[in-house]
Amino acid sequence: MYVVVNAAQSVDGKLSTRRREQLRISGEEDFDRVDRIRAAADAVLVGVGTVLADDPHLTLDEEARRVERLRNGRPGDPARVVVDSTGRTPTDARILDDAATTYLLVSAAATPERCEELSDAGAEVIVAGEERVDLVEGTGALAEAGVDRLMVEGGGEVIYSCFAAGVVDELQVYVGSLVVGGRDAPTLADGEGFLEEFPRLDLTGIERLDDGVVLSYDVEDRS
Repeated sequence: MYVVVNAAQSVDGKLSTRRREQLRISGEEDFDRVDRIRAAADAVLVGVGTVLADDPHLTLDEEARRVERLRNGRPGDPARVVVDSTGRTPTDARILDDAATTYLLVSAAATPERCEELSDAGAEVIVAGEERVDLVEGTGALAEAGVDRLMVEGGGEVIYSCFAAGVVDELQVYVGSLVVGGRDAPTLADGEGFLEEFPRLDLTGIERLDDGVVLSYDVEDRS
């Protein structure tokens, strides 16, 4: 499986304000870039925090891209994946509609009753890990389900977890021309943070879009 992480951050590395409300950092040119990355993916992954904060749909914006996928024998929209260790995804979340397949990666900490509720709401529940989702096991299960290219859209906790698990191949980050500030505002990679053996990146591209830049990196082999 090939995993590409995509994010938009302020110039000081923040994904949103300390209130963790959705913040428009980029513009139309970058939105189109993100839609192109989604269209190329088999599935799009977010953390449950993103679902609770934004209630995203994670489908394609451009109908032409949906049609092209159908012409190529693929589903019109990529599958959607939520990393949700204890099964907190609301059963009425937009991500659970029938627009595309939705996988919920949960841990054994999610009760069987909650897993059944989420399954009845339309999710394909995958148990991976004991107390928290094991992303190596979870992405392996997704690969077995036919996901060859996975796009990770955040937030900061799940992006950190993906890097910590060593499953990231590529990072694309839009850096917008604004300062957000705040020690409690989410960053590109939250979580516990690395103390040693930091993931190393190779800068492969710089592109100006809207009033910011897109930085593209390959992740160095950590094996």
